[in-house]
Amino acid sequence: MSSKKMTFQVTGSTEQMKADLETNGHKVIIDEPAGMGGTDQGPDPLSNMLASLAGCENVIANMVAKDMDFDLQSIEFDIHGELDPRGLMGDENVRPYFEKVHINAKVSTSESQERIEELKEKTDSRCPVFTTLQAAGVELEANWTKA
Repeated sequence: MSSKKMTFQVTGSTEQMKADLETNGHKVIIDEPAGMGGTDQGPDPLSNMLASLAGCENVIANMVAKDMDFDLQSIEFDIHGELDPRGLMGDENVRPYFEKVHINAKVSTSESQERIEELKEKTDSRCPVFTTLQAAGVELEANWTKA
């Protein structure tokens, strides 16, 4: 079986802390709050990464739900990431990326908690953003419950 690779591209330019980017005709602004030297015109990169995690989990969950014949109406995400800022400030003894990410998902469905757990497990194993964080050694705590 041959695989056809998917490619993703982002282009753009920066001005100090702010990045004006475009992907597939969509504008994306990544910035920092004023306290970090930015203009606060968009989310910071790490919050954007957590937003990408929520978006990716949602897309994959919908694909998995179709495969499982699962009644998925919607998912409400609350995601928190923790990191030690000393790493990104230059301390070589501290990693500059997330140490732990907490994912809380409330699933609107008529399905049982057991089926929600099955949806979560299959989604987590197929989600490119989740598995990338996992491969980097980020501790992922995911709890999916019925809304």
